[in-house]
Parts: sequence; C-alpha cells; structure tokens
Amino acid sequence: MTTPVCTSASNGMRRPAPYPSFASYVRARQPVLLRTARSLTANPSDAEDLLQTALAKTYVAWERIEDHRAVDGYVRRALLNTRTSQWRKRRVDEFACDELPEPEPLPGGTDPAEQQALHDAMWRAIMRLPARQRAMVVLRYYEDLSEAQTAEVLGVSVGTVKSAVSRALGKLREDPELDVVR
Repeated sequence: MTTPVCTSASNGMRRPAPYPSFASYVRARQPVLLRTARSLTANPSDAEDLLQTALAKTYVAWERIEDHRAVDGYVRRALLNTRTSQWRKRRVDEFACDELPEPEPLPGGTDPAEQQALHDAMWRAIMRLPARQRAMVVLRYYEDLSEAQTAEVLGVSVGTVKSAVSRALGKLREDPELDVVR
C-alpha cells in the first residue's frame, strides 16, 4: 500500500507556501513537534533524536510536498513510523537463568533501602519544624549556604540564623523518629 505525499487538491496551481524554506518551518514548528516526539518516548534525549530523524526524512521529501500547510501531518507520520521502526528493531538482552544474580554489595556496607528510610525520616522531621527554622536548615545544610548567605536570603541577621538553626538542630536531635538511627 502506498501513501500519497501531501498533495494539493487545486487544479495544478501551486499555492504560496506558508514556509518559504525548510529551515523556517523547523524554526517555527520545532517546539510543537518536540512535544509530540516526547509523547512517543519516555526519555527526552530519545525524543530529540526521534524528531531529528523525522525532520531528516521530511527534508528529503520537502520538494515533493506540494501543500506545505500539511507538513505537520507529514512530520507526525514520520515521527510515528520512525518510532515504530525503532521499537520493532529493539534488542532485548534478557535471558532466562536458574538463579537470580545477586548485586555486588556496596562499599562500606550501607544498604540503599536503609539510606532511603533515613532520608525519608529526616525529611519528615524537617517538615515538622516551624517554617522559619525549616527554611534556615534547608538553606544551610541542603543548599550549602553560609550563615551570612542564609541571613541575606531570608533578610535576617547572622545571629538570628545561628540561634534558629541551633534550636532546629536541637529539635531534630530530640525527634523520636530519628532516635532509631542513633
């Protein structure tokens, strides 16, 4: 089955092209086409590659496309066909085996699940702090700002930052949920 390239229904007369060149078309429509490509793939980098491949196919056919108002449909079809071809050609490197391979232990003997549990418990404890103390702790220890920078961002004195952070750390030390970690 052959699919005709976008043709004009007029009586042989060409209409003025809304896009005088392929480059002007790409400049005008790239954001919209990239959104379409992102809807076809899970990875933004794969979407950019997919769009580039579809635009290369469109460039080859640019002179054959009579009605440039239908170019979006042509490019969308090229996106879909290219993605379908990529999906069909994908290589699966999974093999059935008798025993599941065990992952290599991490250096230091730290368990990722325990690290995540600690991280979650810490955030819950921080979220229980008053808003001002929470902001200062986050700026000081998560954003790694100095006391002077934290004071400048919040519009308070350095002494206020020092005392509020000290009180916040005291509350975190007394938090019963974090007591299990100690």
